[in-house]
Amino acid sequence: MHHDASFLQDLALVMCVAAVATVLFRQFKQPVVLGYILAGVIVGPHVPFFVTITDEKTIETLAELGIIFLMFALGLEFSLRKLQQVGATAFIAAAMEIILMVLVGYWLGRAFGWSVMDSVFLGAILSISSTTIIIKALEGLGKTKERFASLIFGILIVEDILAIIMLALLSGFARSGELEAGEVGMTILSLGSFLVILLVVGLILVPRLLNYVAKFKSDEMLLITVLGLCFGVSLITVKLEYSVALGAFLIGAIIAEARQIARIETLMHPVRDMFSAVFFVSIGLLIDPMIIWKYIGPILIISAVVVVGKVFTCALGTFVAGNDTRTSLRVGMGLAQIGEFSFIIASLGLTYGVTSDFIYPIAVAVSAITTLLTPYLIRSSDGVVAWFDRVAPQSVLRGLEAYSEWVGGVGRQNAANLERKIITKLALQVGVNLFLVTGIFIGAIFLYRQLSVAWPDYYGGTNGLKATIWMVAMLVSFPLLVAIWRKMEVGAMMFSELCVSSEKAGSKAPAIRAIVSAVVTVVGTGGLIVVLLLLSSALLPTWNVLLLVGLIVAVCGFLLYRVAVKLYARAQSALHDTFAQPADPHVEPHGRPLPQILKEAQLETVEVGAAVVGRKISELRLRSEAGASIVGIDRRGKSIVNPGAGEELQTGDRILLLGDPGQLEAARKLLTAK
Repeated sequence: MHHDASFLQDLALVMCVAAVATVLFRQFKQPVVLGYILAGVIVGPHVPFFVTITDEKTIETLAELGIIFLMFALGLEFSLRKLQQVGATAFIAAAMEIILMVLVGYWLGRAFGWSVMDSVFLGAILSISSTTIIIKALEGLGKTKERFASLIFGILIVEDILAIIMLALLSGFARSGELEAGEVGMTILSLGSFLVILLVVGLILVPRLLNYVAKFKSDEMLLITVLGLCFGVSLITVKLEYSVALGAFLIGAIIAEARQIARIETLMHPVRDMFSAVFFVSIGLLIDPMIIWKYIGPILIISAVVVVGKVFTCALGTFVAGNDTRTSLRVGMGLAQIGEFSFIIASLGLTYGVTSDFIYPIAVAVSAITTLLTPYLIRSSDGVVAWFDRVAPQSVLRGLEAYSEWVGGVGRQNAANLERKIITKLALQVGVNLFLVTGIFIGAIFLYRQLSVAWPDYYGGTNGLKATIWMVAMLVSFPLLVAIWRKMEVGAMMFSELCVSSEKAGSKAPAIRAIVSAVVTVVGTGGLIVVLLLLSSALLPTWNVLLLVGLIVAVCGFLLYRVAVKLYARAQSALHDTFAQPADPHVEPHGRPLPQILKEAQLETVEVGAAVVGRKISELRLRSEAGASIVGIDRRGKSIVNPGAGEELQTGDRILLLGDPGQLEAARKLLTAK
């Protein structure tokens, strides 16, 4: 039987040259990535002296597979747990670096006389550092355990998130040629909703699916399941008109939270290494050496701008976040290169046909130069710090040191404020729930558009279809809306306590707090209603139908209120279990110290039962018996935050509890006893 062997021939050629590149570049102690790219140039269609790959479809297929597995591998190294620990430094430094480097790249491209589209893509290409290259460089130098390396890893995590958002924005910009404020807002809103829904649903379902598959103790089953998830989610993102890299990265980040991550990484290493090699070789296939030679001047200038610009912007962002100059400079010198995300951004421009042919090879050449410089920059960072300490005026050094201590003091002061922490946690949870509700209504609008075409004879016509889909969307969102309202109510109580002090308000403090709490709750509820109306605008039927459907939703909501609360609590508990479980099934979870309770804890309000009325908080021994803490009491409109141990519980008191799901369940039984 005859088969077309062209694809097999091309794949064999790619893997053979990749193998030769690995051996040679390992032998000369150079980054293997550069060897793959050089090998791709040699067997590419632009170098006719060797056996070459000329089929464009083959090149595109290899590059697409390479992108999927490379981004999936990066997602496996990404950890949402680590993201909780990096603090403000990573967010501030990454945001400043990306914003400033995008602007620098754009201005540089315009200075070269390039088009607006080329300049925009150049700015995006220069803004993202290489996770793979930096990690390998730090491992080679033995500096992964130092504090500046931890900050670098945190910044890289945030960069990966922002790069995903940038890919979505660039896709819209490439299609329409412009970025209007409304379009950018809708893009960020829809992307944010998609990210939150995928992460929340994925973190609830995927670890449990992998736990089930792992019971069979079959590496084959586990590997095939993981690959199925990888390609399935990548396909979903493509169908939703997002980048395939987005889906691969996100499902990798979700799987990274599974207990089997160590085993999965072991299984994925050979697959990842193979397709990473394919990806970087496919990059080389697209490079025309003559274009690089033609643009050697811009390449050298851009490389210098990348090194100087990233050292400055990353060091500045790290310092602004409150770190000392020594740490900030070391962080900046460790992030002075571009890599895999830059290639993906460059290939995006080629895919849409909106950038010039020279952008891609320039990006690769700049990456090669900055990659070679990375180990030397990291190694020389201590010398640069010592030089800066010698040449900088003492007044400047003292001013910088005073600023670092001041910002660090502010951060510690805020960290010690329990009320602020709880309010921040509540605001984050409300924001996540709002994104979930937004995603549900965006999906409902999409469903309406599909059904209105496929089912034109629906009962009641367009009005009936809108009413049905709106009602379903409201009922699906109901547990989230109840959670949002309850958290706003608790947040209002905490906010009123912060705003009104007993020292200033005296005996009127409880009444003023009750008023502030009620006003904040009413305003928040009104805002939530406005948001729902805006999200529902494309689905709202006529007023008479809307009133009828609204009445049905209200009745269902009244009947299903407790069910909604329990359903949300179960989902929140499932998320907690995902983050609480050890990454390795052979490692027991460590005990959780008190400061960590704010990362894992949930808030719940319960009404006291008759058995505990008249007893003091100290007599309940709630902390020792159940592990939960009482952080507030709502007593007939009066808010008591952080009540003392001598506070006596009264009939009708609503207690605000803080703890994990198990602790809350135990505390609820103690407090609600009749």
